[in-house]
Amino acid sequence: MAHPRWLVTTESQSFGSGWLSGTIAAVLGIAAASTAFSMAVPQWLSLPDLREALRSPIALQSVEAATFIACVLGVVSLALRRTKTLGLVALVTSSIALVCLQYADSHSAAGAERPLGLGLDVFALTLLLYTAIFVPLERLWPRYPDQPTFREEWWTDLMWFLSSALLVQLTTFLVLTPAETMHFVASPWLQQKIRALPVVVQVVAAICIADFVQYWVHYACHRVPFLWRFHEVHHSAKTMDWLAGSRLHIIDAVMTRAVIYAPLFLLGFEPAAIGAYLLFVVAQATFVHANVRFVPRWIEPWLATPRYHHWHHADSPPDKNFAVHLPIYDRLFGTYHMPGNEWPARYGLAEGKTGPVGFWRQLLQPLFSKAS
Repeated sequence: MAHPRWLVTTESQSFGSGWLSGTIAAVLGIAAASTAFSMAVPQWLSLPDLREALRSPIALQSVEAATFIACVLGVVSLALRRTKTLGLVALVTSSIALVCLQYADSHSAAGAERPLGLGLDVFALTLLLYTAIFVPLERLWPRYPDQPTFREEWWTDLMWFLSSALLVQLTTFLVLTPAETMHFVASPWLQQKIRALPVVVQVVAAICIADFVQYWVHYACHRVPFLWRFHEVHHSAKTMDWLAGSRLHIIDAVMTRAVIYAPLFLLGFEPAAIGAYLLFVVAQATFVHANVRFVPRWIEPWLATPRYHHWHHADSPPDKNFAVHLPIYDRLFGTYHMPGNEWPARYGLAEGKTGPVGFWRQLLQPLFSKAS
């Protein structure tokens, strides 16, 4: 099945072409509509910890401002661009945001509070944050300058990005459950010693321990057929950018993170140290997929960079650079691959394989059939 191309265009992305205004408008419109939808049905579409913030005047004013800006910039993009998709997305999502805001205003007290909810508000916040950080980086210092922001399969990867946000409460529960059920194997003496360390030292230790475990879990995902069935989805991406890292099957994500995070909790790292580690993971894991080339060479032996991780996604040679943060583990175990200044020529599965195409096939096919 061919990839949907309704958002793919070779039209200019230079200043004055309507691309910048259209991109800002579309992202603001999607974020505004998502947030307004969460405000309209908070008991179902927002996380309990964020519901109070959604009811604040600042949140309402921010969504109204985002909606207005999206409308204005959407009209500008419509006037400047031959391809009208970005402007239309902005106007449609802004209209949805206005309708949801009116509904939220007239039903502000409706609905009982619920302990669970889909993270549509999380999707809106992270979409704004990631777009504000990574899109400028990829436009200013691209490794592949001709690669458009809205490339083929962009919509598929946005759906993965959305699904991970919507299910964040469920996945968090599933990831933490193994550590909580194994608390009896924890050593109070060792936990006390670790908690006595400065938080900065704990963060560094957490990164080293977690990435060691991550290396072997990742290695197993490539060697064990059942695990590869789900991990193959991540490697089916043929284009690398910040959004491509979101293409991660929920079963792959839960199994991997549960094994990686369990030692951190069982060893007794302070919540502040684990929180700092998680922020580092989110930033690093997104960055290494990005279409960015500006990282200094002296960093590459010590910290995973886009070029380092892009070689892991190359169709050849296979099974290289398994570490996510620290290349030292690949050096130690013989899987390190960083040839000169070269970057991969192609990405995706080896031997010309494609894997399932489209979000729903990628989500469902690994559940019922073997990896390709």
